[in-house]
Amino acid sequence: MNIEWVRKYCLSLPNVTEHVQWEIDLVFKVGGKMFAVMPVEPARVWLSFKCGPEEFAELVERQGIIPAPYMARAMWVAMEEEGALPRAEVERLLRTARELVFAKLTKKLQADLMGEGKKRKTKAEAKALPQRHRAH
Repeated sequence: MNIEWVRKYCLSLPNVTEHVQWEIDLVFKVGGKMFAVMPVEPARVWLSFKCGPEEFAELVERQGIIPAPYMARAMWVAMEEEGALPRAEVERLLRTARELVFAKLTKKLQADLMGEGKKRKTKAEAKALPQRHRAH
């Protein structure tokens, strides 16, 4: 079972973190929300990921792709084996999965992740402003 290329690809996407959850699953997240899960030991599925409603319907019609156990209601699919889809298509689907999850994050969290969050001044910082900057 080759998971390294999936791991490298997911970690190359903006703001992605990886975590081991449920003892045997490598979970890829953006903003603390998962978009892909891959078991690190042999399991019923090879890779699960989020997708949109239309893509979900199309993918589950294909050989080797099923509604993801426990996550199908949230529009997740699972590949039963690595060869169920070409690598380029898996990469596109993982990128889309990350984008779908990122889009559901709060605007503030999106901005923070993109490094655009505005730093709020604490009361102590406001008091420390030079006298000429304060309103008269």
